[in-house]
Amino acid sequence: MIGAWWNGLAAQERRVLAIGGVVAALLLGWALLWHPLVQRRAELERELERQREELAFVRTGAAEIARRHATGVQAGGQRAGKSLLALADATARSGGLGDALKRVEPAGAKTVKVAFESARFDALAGWIEALARSYGVEATELSVDRADGIGIVNARVTLQDAP
Repeated sequence: MIGAWWNGLAAQERRVLAIGGVVAALLLGWALLWHPLVQRRAELERELERQREELAFVRTGAAEIARRHATGVQAGGQRAGKSLLALADATARSGGLGDALKRVEPAGAKTVKVAFESARFDALAGWIEALARSYGVEATELSVDRADGIGIVNARVTLQDAP
């Protein structure tokens, strides 16, 4: 039936329909195959660039962590034989937290719990950072409650020697 219809067309009509069919096939191929592939490739290239940026950020952070860890571990040897308990007590007192220091007690072989009442938060944060930087001591737990006054807190800190 289609063959009879095709044969019934004039040569010029057959040529126009054949060219139209080829153009339609090319447009369908572009719309259904080529264009989606090109779009997906562009999306993947953007995703790859974003992941490369994230990797660079993570590598920079890892290098900084390694540098800080190395500094902390090296500084850990500069404790002059002080135990973690004595170090926590001495550094808290010298760091301006002596009046707020209420309790320093061992919580394990390499762990100490320290309690503060009415401590200045900025001094407390500086003390924790200085312990990590200078002695390789990590704050593994920190609980802070607001006390009376601006920037005044009650805090409980668990310190641990870095492995």
